[in-house]
Amino acid sequence: MAYADRAADPAARRIATLDVLRGFALLGMILVHFHQKTALPASGPEELIGWVTWVGVEQKAWATFAFLFGVGFAVLLRRAESRGAPFVALYLRRLVALALFGVVAQVAFGFHILLEYAMWGVPLLLVRRWPTRSLVALAVLCALAGTIYSVASQSRDRATVGPRGAEAAAKERTAAAAARWKSLKAAEETETSYAIVVAARLRHAAWMYSRPEVLVPGTNFVLFLVGLLALRRGVFDEPRRHVRLIAGAMTFGLVSWAASWLLLDRLPGHFAVRDVRVPLRSGLGLVADHWLALTYVGAIVLLLAYRPAWTRRLAAFAWAGRMALTNYFVQIVLLDWLTSAYGVGLELRPLLYVVGTLLLFALEVVLSRIWLARFRFGPLEWLWRSLTYGHPQPMRPVVMPSPMHGAA
Repeated sequence: MAYADRAADPAARRIATLDVLRGFALLGMILVHFHQKTALPASGPEELIGWVTWVGVEQKAWATFAFLFGVGFAVLLRRAESRGAPFVALYLRRLVALALFGVVAQVAFGFHILLEYAMWGVPLLLVRRWPTRSLVALAVLCALAGTIYSVASQSRDRATVGPRGAEAAAKERTAAAAARWKSLKAAEETETSYAIVVAARLRHAAWMYSRPEVLVPGTNFVLFLVGLLALRRGVFDEPRRHVRLIAGAMTFGLVSWAASWLLLDRLPGHFAVRDVRVPLRSGLGLVADHWLALTYVGAIVLLLAYRPAWTRRLAAFAWAGRMALTNYFVQIVLLDWLTSAYGVGLELRPLLYVVGTLLLFALEVVLSRIWLARFRFGPLEWLWRSLTYGHPQPMRPVVMPSPMHGAA
């Protein structure tokens, strides 16, 4: 797949596969959010819809976005270096702007992923020039970080307050976290006053980001690193030269997903090392079902590399993906209004929320197609770029480029 870094128009510098992947991730997130927020109890064939969403989509859509965030970081870095432009200040302004979007998404609509992206995007700066082996080692270490933190916390508590005190403290923390989560869910599901719900979300966010656990690198940062490595190795530039690497990542994703569902639940919950419990069923952070996202990503990359005609056939996903930030806000605003007690309070059987998913995604595709026929960027993409560069970016009408641009 060719990558036109030298093109003058930002749209002409896009990697078409990334837009298609963003579109698929958007569709998956709509389905997951409908499933989480509107699903009524179901039986028979309809019960299978919820199961497939849970097992095959739920953790994979956001994992795809996290992976693509790492790819986007690498693209931005490469473009800045090719122009000889300063990168650090530009990127930090970009993260600050993303954090502002994240605060709005979390407090106003109850979706917190963007703020986490902004936070964990910062450490990427520190490791952007690390060699590949070091980045792989860091990714493995960060995947283990949750387990390491849990073991270290237990060991500290046992050393300070003894075994019984440590167990009591752990139960108290778990109960407190569960109570805060239940309080937030109760407000969102029953409170008819939007102002009260916003206040509850603000309190929950303040608690959430004041915990020490927020400083422990987790899955999002690991996926950022994997995305950075993928672009560095040329996976999106020349996928046909990296079939073994892509196939290996796809196999790992599939095996890890299968192991997480078929093996982990059969293991004992913990094993003890000097009475300190090490969680086994979490897969130690290394074996998890969200790695199936790599299988999905690899399949689409190879499909478009070996069958370029599919880039045009998947153009609907590319149009939505080009306006991923705008479309993400479109869907969280609509879903929050449709599913909340202060909105419509919608509840749907699985078959109907699948229909709702397709309708909402179709709306995003149509709006994206119309908007991008007239403007260079989506509205929130334009705002994000303007905040990043410190001045309004041009939005003059241009001839809409084909989604085929950049495909081999």
